Amino acid sequence: MAIQRQNISSGTPWEPIVGYSRAVRIGPNVHVSGTTATGPDGKIVGVGDAYAQTIQTLKNIESALAKAGAGMKDVVRTRMYVINIAEWEKIGKAHGEVFRDIRPATSMVQVSALISPEILVEIEADARVTE
Repeated sequence: MAIQRQNISSGTPWEPIVGYSRAVRIGPNVHVSGTTATGPDGKIVGVGDAYAQTIQTLKNIESALAKAGAGMKDVVRTRMYVINIAEWEKIGKAHGEVFRDIRPATSMVQVSALISPEILVEIEADARVTE
């Protein structure tokens, strides 16, 4: 039995240049690429505000999951990459507001830089659709 692969695009111009998809679904598994607080206009939402960026990033992840037929309730793991680990409580608060009852496995790691100096948070998510 062949398992179908579905690539999900967010429509950004750099996806084909870099060679990635916003998310990929194979069978019941959905993998969401590193996602940032990019708004519909392509600009970063919440510049200078780690909490606001985390909220927008999670909204963007939710949108990618929906395109793959999944939801936040299906998330089993997140990985958070942050510029300043001292802001962990703000980032964690936003993550907790979304995942308080879902409780995926997670990690939060400080990195030296992300692709733009305005970006404070980048999050990956893995989900498994069970319904």
